[in-house]
Amino acid sequence: MKFREFRAGQVIEAGPVGVTEEEIVDFARRYDPQWFHTDVARAKASLWGGVIASGWHTCALAMRLAVDGPLAESESFGSPGLAYLKWGKPVRAGDELRMRATVIETRRSSSKPDLGILRWRWQMFTQRGDEVLDMEATSLFDLSVA
Repeated sequence: MKFREFRAGQVIEAGPVGVTEEEIVDFARRYDPQWFHTDVARAKASLWGGVIASGWHTCALAMRLAVDGPLAESESFGSPGLAYLKWGKPVRAGDELRMRATVIETRRSSSKPDLGILRWRWQMFTQRGDEVLDMEATSLFDLSVA
């Protein structure tokens, strides 16, 4: 989507994306090697009842859905960060995740007129309706290429 297509209050759906145990363990071994993400046997015997995905893995899946969906073919070129990030419930092997992005605000920078600023809330849900990610992001758009 182009920056001009985003509107406050707009809701954009993306997904689903499936999650496998192999992906959970592979991601965690590389980026978040805590035992409850990497040790299948130990995690199965724990409170979790099996490995759970790293929250950072969940964020990466959300980013992929955003890039393949609303940010595809856009003028997006980065982000200054997040206002908040929460992981409600753990992502497990076999989950199918969907993202709901709600546009909070769009505006042009007052000091840089070729800079578009988008604030939006990303939520990820499992096939059971469990919220596994809630975050508010700011995305930047280079409007000189529009």
